[in-house]
Amino acid sequence: MPSLEDDPFPSTPGKFKIDHRNHHPMNRHFHRCFSSTSTLFLWALFLIALTASYISFQSFVDSGSRYLTASWGGIQWEKQLRNSALPHPPSSLSVLVTGAAGFVGTHVSLALKKRGDGVVGLDNFNSYYDPSLKKARKSLLSNHGIFVVEGDLNDVGLLQKLFDVVVFTHVMHLAAQAGVRYAMENPNSYVRSNIAGLVNLLEVCKSANPQPAVVWASSSSVYGLNEKVPFSESDRTDQPASLYAATKKAGEEITHTYNHIYGLSITGLRFFTVYGPWGRPDMAYFSFTRNILQGKPITVYRGKNRVDLARDFTYIDDIVKGCLGSLDTSGKSTGSGGKKKRAAPYRIFNLGNTSPVTVPTLVSILEKHLKVKAKKKVVEMPGNGDVPFTHANISSARSQLGYKPTTDLQTGLKKFVKWYLSYYGYNHGKPVN
Repeated sequence: MPSLEDDPFPSTPGKFKIDHRNHHPMNRHFHRCFSSTSTLFLWALFLIALTASYISFQSFVDSGSRYLTASWGGIQWEKQLRNSALPHPPSSLSVLVTGAAGFVGTHVSLALKKRGDGVVGLDNFNSYYDPSLKKARKSLLSNHGIFVVEGDLNDVGLLQKLFDVVVFTHVMHLAAQAGVRYAMENPNSYVRSNIAGLVNLLEVCKSANPQPAVVWASSSSVYGLNEKVPFSESDRTDQPASLYAATKKAGEEITHTYNHIYGLSITGLRFFTVYGPWGRPDMAYFSFTRNILQGKPITVYRGKNRVDLARDFTYIDDIVKGCLGSLDTSGKSTGSGGKKKRAAPYRIFNLGNTSPVTVPTLVSILEKHLKVKAKKKVVEMPGNGDVPFTHANISSARSQLGYKPTTDLQTGLKKFVKWYLSYYGYNHGKPVN
């Protein structure tokens, strides 16, 4: 059995105490941002998404997917739900975390539980990457009193049952089909999860009484082909460079609609290249570490004119702080019985580190911590939807959420490498038999 970290909790403080006076100007700011987006692009995207969603969903149902046939319900199941969702003290939050066995979902769930909030997880445990890692995360959550339901966002009956059993104050929606390059191989999975699944969740939330506030993971990828840096929330987002980015942009428009029509409190978070312990194996820093230790070559992409790619790498603990700050300042939904009573908060924030680092520098840091030299193969970046750089302007998150990232890449990768060597059974860079 792989060893776990001695202290699996993210180093995240308690609830944020934030001045709410700037809240309404932010709402007006984002309504202006959305009104300036290309109408043609949005209509085209929605038509494509809805058509693909229907085709995908029909295929999904016909295939008899195990996600929709997973067993749930019963007296014991409901008891586990209620116990897991019970906050201590009662004035704390009760949060449904979708994608709870994912990278960010695990850390957010642990941080919420640590400070006394009630947490129920939902995850479909798909095979996009090693399911055993997700199962290990689930065990970690279970050890800390967090019940994770195995089920899918497209199982509407399950979603309705969850809300029938528990009165959630908040939903932290982190479930999504991730990855830019995988979209070229399996596009329907992105529409099914990132659009159809999102709509199913919002439908249940808007019909709940009382309605929960919704915080969800968008992505820095929505900035697409923008060349202006750093990226600000008011920048154009109608030039997606990948299907993944397009589905996240569609998600922003869909959530705006549910806020406008049904009074759901919505906060969207544009994450910038999250990394750290318990991370995703498909991410570059993770696969680089694996290949370096195994003596395999790593592929380092380079942009046009031999320019190094750069990313705004953001450590998981900093992302968790932003997620908790968003939950604590979300404001209440204003609908009842599926009808809007008055305007509700709608917000979007960048969550990044603000200090982009080139990929070759990332590799050098890994070499230092692993004490192994990488076998690098430098090639020009293919046209697979990736962008050459990302850089977050976090002034809005700083002022509204109290968000202040504190972990640089050197420190964060050192923590990741320590976890990786422990989890996968390495001793001084060599696997333990």
